[in-house]
Amino acid sequence: MLEAILIFFLLRYLRNSLRKSSPNERWDRILNFSSIAIIVLFVIGESTRADMTWVWDILLLALLWITLKDPVFKNTTQVMYAVVPLALIRIFTHITYQFFPGFYDKINQYFDLAFGVAITWLISILIKSRKQQKALDAERQKTREEEERRKFIAVQKDELEVLVNERTKELVQQKEELQQTLSELREAQAQLIQSEKMASLGELTAGIAHEIQNPLNFVNNFSDVNSELIGEMQIELQNGNMEEAIAIANDIKENEEKINHHGKRADAIVKGMLQHSRKSSGQKEPTDINALADEYLRLSYHGLRAKDKSFNATMETHFDESIGKINMIPQDIGRVLLNLFNNAFYAVSEQIKRNPESYKPTVSVTTKKCDDGVFITVEDNGSGIPQKVLDKIFQPFFTTKPTGEGTGLGLSLSYDIIKAHGGQIKVETDEGKGTKFIIQLPA
Repeated sequence: MLEAILIFFLLRYLRNSLRKSSPNERWDRILNFSSIAIIVLFVIGESTRADMTWVWDILLLALLWITLKDPVFKNTTQVMYAVVPLALIRIFTHITYQFFPGFYDKINQYFDLAFGVAITWLISILIKSRKQQKALDAERQKTREEEERRKFIAVQKDELEVLVNERTKELVQQKEELQQTLSELREAQAQLIQSEKMASLGELTAGIAHEIQNPLNFVNNFSDVNSELIGEMQIELQNGNMEEAIAIANDIKENEEKINHHGKRADAIVKGMLQHSRKSSGQKEPTDINALADEYLRLSYHGLRAKDKSFNATMETHFDESIGKINMIPQDIGRVLLNLFNNAFYAVSEQIKRNPESYKPTVSVTTKKCDDGVFITVEDNGSGIPQKVLDKIFQPFFTTKPTGEGTGLGLSLSYDIIKAHGGQIKVETDEGKGTKFIIQLPA
């Protein structure tokens, strides 16, 4: 009975071990059938009271032979070797009992003791094997989890690489689009700046044309008068009236001096125009800031007068003669002054439309030398700048003028030019009363 139970549990142990270590469908069926056969044989033996000892011994030896020889059962070898002492004791006991009964009776108690020791040994091996199996199962589970984790990481890595590649392509495309947009913006900015420069030059040219007309009128008038005087002088000479001829000659000389004076004035205006219109060299040079401010104030005024013959305004200048010449780029600073004067005259012209009778439009420019630099102040008594837009006036493309009358780049360019000279520009305004722009340049 004990052998049958032992064989049954060994078969179940072998089957479970194979399932966990190296699943084998063929041996799984054989071991399962053998377990059922053991139960059947045990029931037959118990019901018939037949001696089944030799059957169990043969089955035990066959089981040992198969498991120790077949490599499929290599993971169970330790346990099966522990069965060997038990099998040998049972076989030796059976042989002694059959063929040497006298001897068997003398040492029977030793057989029982040896059998108990073999059973204890087998149980301890089974317990140890069970622990090892649990540890092995845990290690296998850990290995499987690690493998699954590696596979998962590999899949995630592949997916991440795909996403990174796609994102990289998108970023490259976006970068190209941004570079193209930036290039277009720079081109548009250059065109707008050029447009602002041309608008400034147009206003300047209008002022020059208006101002140059005066000396040209003098030249033309005195030329006509001299032509008449020369005719009169010829008549007097033919009549022999030398005193009258000499008087006429003196008048002609005075007229020629006036013609020369107004011609030089026209020449200076043309040179000033060329000086403004030529491309800036970017090099600073000693410049008389008072003369520069006075020139551009008059040109700005006459530029507006060329557009609106009815416009009149008072121009005031307060120059500090102790300033002398300071290093600057005259074309750039001239552009800043022209822009400020144009804005000032535009502001007073708009104010005239609101108060045509009692209002006296005035634009003034003041220069002053202090310890921390040279200050240039452009002031008007126009309508002022609303406080809500005061912080935006130096921003590119911001303008308070109606659409089509301003690009919004004048003050922005002026701010950049003054900063490039190491100076500052700020504004003070009183809405409804006027505006004051203050430029500070290093002396």
